Amino acid sequence: MSKGKKSKGPLDREHMTPEDQLKFEIAEELGLGDRVLKDGWKCLTSKESGRIGGLIAGRKRQMQKEAIGAENE
Repeated sequence: MSKGKKSKGPLDREHMTPEDQLKFEIAEELGLGDRVLKDGWKCLTSKESGRIGGLIAGRKRQMQKEAIGAENE
């Protein structure tokens, strides 16, 4: 998700972009937050990463619909 510098180690929660915050929030919801904090994003399987990516896409679509709905009111 983050297109900048790739982290090889543990995740730094204090210096996350809004997109990384959303990504981590979803990882926590799936029960993967502790692993990501300890070992970084590379510790996840492709299936786990894909699940996170799919949920991010759905959440972004939902946010767009809500923003459009708020503009129309």
